[in-house]
Amino acid sequence: MAVTASDSLRVLRIASVIEGATLLLLFLVAMPLKYVADTPLAVSIVGPIHGAAFLIYTALVLQSFVSRLISVTEVARLMAVAFIPLGAWLVAAMLRRPRTVPLVGKNRLHF
Repeated sequence: MAVTASDSLRVLRIASVIEGATLLLLFLVAMPLKYVADTPLAVSIVGPIHGAAFLIYTALVLQSFVSRLISVTEVARLMAVAFIPLGAWLVAAMLRRPRTVPLVGKNRLHF
């Protein structure tokens, strides 16, 4: 079964939400536990999970670029937003919007 552009962008959207959720978990739970409750174990657990989620998200962004689903500008925007808490949900909304103008024969993202 062939993977469509829509499938690839859906996987990227899901990865973005997972990456964003791990970032919020790190910022809102693990880091306060480390600095307020002097319990660094949470950061030791959540930190690597977030790191893995970020690397997977980055790989999917680059795969979407190589597949000509997104442009260089869109790669920059998607990566910049990944560093902003709640930015993942902005990415998810951007990826849900209809794409009407093709980059090179396929649908692409429009910001």
